[in-house]
Amino acid sequence: MGINIGICETEAKNALCRELRSTVVRVHIDDPTGFEDLVQYEDVVDLKTAKKAVGDWEAFIKRNRINEETDAVYMSKVKKDEDIALLAPLAKKVCTGWVPMEGVPEDRKKDLMAVASKDDIITGWDQLEFDEMNEMCAKCPLSWDKGRGCIGAFGPNNSKLPEIAAKYGCTITASAPRSAELHIIFSPDDAEKLLREIVVLKEALPKEGKVYVNRYKGPVERMEAVAKISVAERCGWFFF
Repeated sequence: MGINIGICETEAKNALCRELRSTVVRVHIDDPTGFEDLVQYEDVVDLKTAKKAVGDWEAFIKRNRINEETDAVYMSKVKKDEDIALLAPLAKKVCTGWVPMEGVPEDRKKDLMAVASKDDIITGWDQLEFDEMNEMCAKCPLSWDKGRGCIGAFGPNNSKLPEIAAKYGCTITASAPRSAELHIIFSPDDAEKLLREIVVLKEALPKEGKVYVNRYKGPVERMEAVAKISVAERCGWFFF
């Protein structure tokens, strides 16, 4: 998969996505105990019951534009009034586990965030379409990767750049594989140190051979761009 480098956008005051990434829209919890008044429920008809009730299943999913691979019929997806009237009496309320965060008191938000896993938290940023994300990234002053965003490639797992960096005492660059593995977040002070390492590496790579200059020019430039953003915005950064 390789190693990448990025910044902590929510710490950067000028990041256009900061507010969206910081706004939790909804969370998913495995156990609704204690949150029964907040969790969402869905009216659902099991597949066997629904197929028996509607008769012509193919016609039903076509007119309601329901995915043919659905595992049940979710009433919120049924569009035709006659089908709603037919299936509504057969539906059962099923807990979805999702909790909309708008209007939830702060103390209960904290409780929800404590039990929700990171992968079960949806922010305003997550709800954007890819085209909207790309457009915002292109306009963002923190988009250091030539307008493509604030995440870029450091190199493959077998990159020799960390080995070369270690040879010249560039400890942060040398630590990239291990830092990515340990999910280490570097500080703006570390970024200042990285900028000093960049100077050393730019002088060292020609000594190692032209092939390494060509191969690692890009990663060195990307590290430099990240470090400058980190120092200017006083935000963290990381390898991953």
